[in-house]
Amino acid sequence: MAVLATSGLLKAQDVAPAATSKNHSEAAEIDANTLAIAKPADVILPTGSPRPAGSMPAMAIVVVQPPTKPAVHPFWDRQNQILFAANGALAASDFFVTRWNLEHSGKEMNPVTRLMSGSTPALAANFALETGGVMGVSYLFHKTGHHKLERITSYVNLGGSAYAVCYGMAHR
Repeated sequence: MAVLATSGLLKAQDVAPAATSKNHSEAAEIDANTLAIAKPADVILPTGSPRPAGSMPAMAIVVVQPPTKPAVHPFWDRQNQILFAANGALAASDFFVTRWNLEHSGKEMNPVTRLMSGSTPALAANFALETGGVMGVSYLFHKTGHHKLERITSYVNLGGSAYAVCYGMAHR
């Protein structure tokens, strides 16, 4: 440190005299090399007197913190538990309404489910896989950071299942 002070290399870190003015003490400068905000401040010497005339103003350095990452919710949080329970309940309701309609000479309108409508265990497996598929796709979106899509997947399936239950109840 003593070698640098005597050689004059420390003077390269000083503020240029042209940069110091009376109005300059109000403005803040952004130092791109250190990502800090430097702003001149009046120096009060330990004796209590203000700095001597002609001396350079001291620079107060305020470190700029990078933005923090938002906290990621756990997959099995309360909202997902409610959504998955509602999906399961509506899938079970859809199964029972569909099964009742098929037993009373009704017709399955969904072409995918129609393939399994001849067997009660196959129909139950269809609705169980539907609920499991919603959970799987939601988990995939959760792991890839698409948290809005994670919720939207459940909402879309809830809407489809609710429509199917209402339609089946209306056409008994």
